[in-house]
Amino acid sequence: MNELLPIEVARAQVLAAIPAALAPETVALADALGRVLSEDVSAATDLPPWDNSAMDGYAIRAADVAGATETSTAMLRVTGEVAAGGAAETAVLPGTAMRIATGAPMPPGADAVVAVEQTTPIATDGSAGLRGREATGPLPARIEVHEATQPVRNVRLRASDLQAGRRILSAGRAIGPAELAIIAAGGVANVTVHRRPRVAVLSTGDELRRAGSDLGSAGIPDSNGPALVALCTAAGADARHVGIAPDRLEPTLDLLRTALEEADLVIVSGGVSVGPYDVVRGAFAQVGTVDLWRAALQPGKPFAFGTAPRPGAPAGAPVLLFGLPGNPVSVFVTFEVFVRPALRRLAGRADDALLRPVDAAVLEEPVTKSIGRRTFLRVAALRDPFTGTPIRDAMGRVRVSLAGGQESHQLSALAAADALAVVPESVAGLPAGAGVDLWWLDRA
Repeated sequence: MNELLPIEVARAQVLAAIPAALAPETVALADALGRVLSEDVSAATDLPPWDNSAMDGYAIRAADVAGATETSTAMLRVTGEVAAGGAAETAVLPGTAMRIATGAPMPPGADAVVAVEQTTPIATDGSAGLRGREATGPLPARIEVHEATQPVRNVRLRASDLQAGRRILSAGRAIGPAELAIIAAGGVANVTVHRRPRVAVLSTGDELRRAGSDLGSAGIPDSNGPALVALCTAAGADARHVGIAPDRLEPTLDLLRTALEEADLVIVSGGVSVGPYDVVRGAFAQVGTVDLWRAALQPGKPFAFGTAPRPGAPAGAPVLLFGLPGNPVSVFVTFEVFVRPALRRLAGRADDALLRPVDAAVLEEPVTKSIGRRTFLRVAALRDPFTGTPIRDAMGRVRVSLAGGQESHQLSALAAADALAVVPESVAGLPAGAGVDLWWLDRA
């Protein structure tokens, strides 16, 4: 198969090999960040569980201050206080008030809260304190109230946010910090989510050495293995590097078979081109099938995808096999285009959440590329020097410049980039000022 497959066709074939998201499991809330709900979540309690104060001040009866103004204040006797986490032991009776903290339950009889800023404390001897001081220290004997109020003002009513038994979040929702907060606030300790994809990463190449080891006269550090583990982890998977295989079929097959025993998805970097030592396609063919192997993108044309039956469970969902190029920038790009969407579908993400959102950008300089291949340029956004905000032109497009050299081995440009600018297949280049699609990359 020598024809270059369009990116959308290749990606559709990859996604078609995933019959469904991974099986559900129940996890504690502390382990749910980044997971996707496989079942709806309903509140276990009302929120708030009871009427409570929205601010520091005094719980009162609104009728007692109906005529209060700056020049004609209402005087109320202070009978006690309620702290957050506590409860009033007595009721608020006519003509009385109770000091209350933000979040504290409303005492019986009170129907409003007057902010401390609208009161003046009066001591037992009749001396007035400072208006609007913090609601701390000894309780005053009385308070002057300087404004009228209405029932339920400054009161958070029971179940005004969440209602017990009502749905909080729907199945298919990814759990971020805000989702975690609302689930916890609803009194839910465990959620049912799709299992994280398990990924095995394999590097190939006689020249590769683990980072930090002796390179000898012809070795280079393996960056693809650690990078792919990190990319998979950032995409929500559990990933591990199973090793470096030399450029020979049998050792590659041995590591591949080991990976198949535990993984939902296997990624092999290197060995997928047409050279005499490129053995990955042959290895894939021995354990399963190779469904496509070259795609119309730059960098990253050498690309293999296939499936293999899971050892011991041939009737189940297949293990996905990805053969990515050996050049490190090509690894990043092909991962973004093909592997990341597959991981997100396995994890239960909706179809409209598989790809990165597309922004609009404008090039600050001309660029050239190969016709017939969609090119993903490593670019950096121009940013405001004071706020760090990306600078946009009058049309709202982010102004971007090349982050460095665009060769597929140049990791320095990738490290300097914060986005990928997408140049279509039909052109051999674009001038400065041309508009392009922009994919923002994850940056720590």
